[in-house]
Amino acid sequence: MTTSLSRIVFAFAALAALFGSSLHAAKATPLPDDPAVTDQDRIYMKRAYELAVSATTKGNTCYGALLVKDGKVLMEGENDAITSGDTTHHAETGLISKATVALGRDVVSGAVLYTSTEPCIMCCGAIRFAGIKKFVYGTTAIQVTRLRGTKLPDQPLQCREVFQRMGFGDVVIVGPVDEARGLVDHAAALAKGIR
Repeated sequence: MTTSLSRIVFAFAALAALFGSSLHAAKATPLPDDPAVTDQDRIYMKRAYELAVSATTKGNTCYGALLVKDGKVLMEGENDAITSGDTTHHAETGLISKATVALGRDVVSGAVLYTSTEPCIMCCGAIRFAGIKKFVYGTTAIQVTRLRGTKLPDQPLQCREVFQRMGFGDVVIVGPVDEARGLVDHAAALAKGIR
């Protein structure tokens, strides 16, 4: 069995264990990887998922992010909105805020952002204003919403549409990437009561 296939089988088994025998009840079947994903993207996405899990060990929701430039990790961040008390401290916004102060906007704008889960509208705004031209995300926000059992809006707004509607269609967006892994991580956090 290939590594990718074994990961998917593991993910389905973990989701089934957390949500009973039926994955259909969770309605969060992993989507296929974006065809544009590279092997290097997969390496950095693995780290973003590790950061997301680390956030949950501290009582925060399951989101992690890192900035990479020229094959070097510049800075990493985790969601700490719960423990910091600052609801704007998503993994992406917290990381971008810290990085632009420490490294400068010119450095940050030339980096690639890797984030464990598709950025929300607030995080899309931070990405745009930081001048980041490419980001890669792991799990789609719609799948996380389904996993939580929350009703989806009639017309969910996804990050690609956000950038198109803001007039920044030139931002390169790659995702989902290894969504099965991300759904397992989110499911584990939900099982601990972290929403």
